[in-house]
Amino acid sequence: MLIEHQDSPRYIRLHADDNVGVVVNDQGVAAGSRFADGLAAIEHIPQSHKVALTDIAAGGEVVRYGQVIGYALQPISRGSWVTEAHLRMPEPPALDSLPRATQVAAPAEPLEGYTFEGFRNPDGSVGTRNLLGVSTTVQCVAGVLEHCVERARKELLPKYPNVDDVIALSHSYGCGVAINAPDAVIPIRTLFNLARNPNLGGQALVIGLGCEKLQPVQLMPGDSLTEGLSEQQWLYRLQESGNGFAGMVEQILGLIEGRLKVLDARRRETCPASELVVGMQCGGSDAFSGITANPALGVAADLLVRAGATVMFSENTEVRDGIHLLTPRAATPEVADALIREMDWYDRYLERGMADRSANTTPGNKKGGLNNIVEKAMGSIAKSGSSPIAGVVAPGEKVKGKGLQFCATPASDFICGTLQLAAGMNLHIFTTGRGTPYGLAMVPVIKVATRTELAERWPDLIDVDAGQVTSGRLSLEELGWEIFQLYLDVASGHKHTWAERHRLHNDLVLFNPAPVT
Repeated sequence: MLIEHQDSPRYIRLHADDNVGVVVNDQGVAAGSRFADGLAAIEHIPQSHKVALTDIAAGGEVVRYGQVIGYALQPISRGSWVTEAHLRMPEPPALDSLPRATQVAAPAEPLEGYTFEGFRNPDGSVGTRNLLGVSTTVQCVAGVLEHCVERARKELLPKYPNVDDVIALSHSYGCGVAINAPDAVIPIRTLFNLARNPNLGGQALVIGLGCEKLQPVQLMPGDSLTEGLSEQQWLYRLQESGNGFAGMVEQILGLIEGRLKVLDARRRETCPASELVVGMQCGGSDAFSGITANPALGVAADLLVRAGATVMFSENTEVRDGIHLLTPRAATPEVADALIREMDWYDRYLERGMADRSANTTPGNKKGGLNNIVEKAMGSIAKSGSSPIAGVVAPGEKVKGKGLQFCATPASDFICGTLQLAAGMNLHIFTTGRGTPYGLAMVPVIKVATRTELAERWPDLIDVDAGQVTSGRLSLEELGWEIFQLYLDVASGHKHTWAERHRLHNDLVLFNPAPVT
């Protein structure tokens, strides 16, 4: 990485083959500004946007990360601002001729002795928080349950200080849906696995209406979560209540208190770092996402893998243009085939909706210097570090095994987070360049700013300032180690994220590619 001197107009060039650099200065650079290497800006170029380092002919390649991110639609002069209007986007890599498991990294030296204080569950998983989650079968019950949850927080939680919170697993599924359509398996198994997230402590409680298509047995089909319980102990249907709203509330609060008594008896115990299941995501990305925050997460991901933990990266459309860089890293040809299968399924899913991957890039991404989904994808996959990809998690499924995993999800922040929760994550980290107050109720969410300006402007929303990399205060390696240690501290409850402290929780959003009737 080339960073120009701090007291001059600065740009970052990540790869020797790059013919564009990213402007670092907070206010951008003015026309006529001269960089330390003699390059002069022809026009004003905003922070995080690209400057051409060489003359690029019409039709020529525009290269960043050592990869072609576009072809020049017109001649681009050295020192010019390179914008979306200058580029034709490349075609995505063909899926039928990708290398498979050809560049698998040798196992790194194990990291031993790292631990956190967690809650052990009967199924062998470990939680980082001690939560009661109340499942729902249909949106119709959400209002009643939210009322009950608010009362439980005020009236019951103070009596059970070892329980962190009561949360409603509300969603918009359950009725008016094609419940038997092939793709309906995705939202149904997502809800099934959400109820089994490690942070929920294995306490089964379902609130239903009574006439919905999604039946409670599909969420609690006689497995360990309901073992030894009668249906009346784990399920309450509003339509069976004979005492009106007040009666519903009192009965639900009684069921909630029974679960709180069980959860309150739990205590944290020392667990190896290998019990962490960390989900990584980015949202409101900018051109610094792939320079500071995401590569730092990649360093921390490699450390997690060395410690024997599980770490997931996601977002199909933000992987698709870099798939040729990932299938060689698959631990086996079978893992590579699974990556290809998920990309192909999503290509066809988008095609059915008359869209393609280019629809991913938002106005905010573009304002932050990302010209297209190809450039965005190259920065996104930096989160994956350099470890072998050990497995692939289909939408709504639970992760199996340790190491680096690709959790196949849409790029929507809320759907991705929901699917990572279903996969079993007990800790979440989220990078942002533009800024977002995103949070999840079921797991702590660590927020990482790509730029110091954002971290300083939002000091009570951002947990980590990755802009320290561009200022030279920290190397990527040092920041990666800091994030790794932060994982352990947050997982132990020694530190709480800003999203937790403010109770900033986005809704669970199911991925439902099946028809709505």
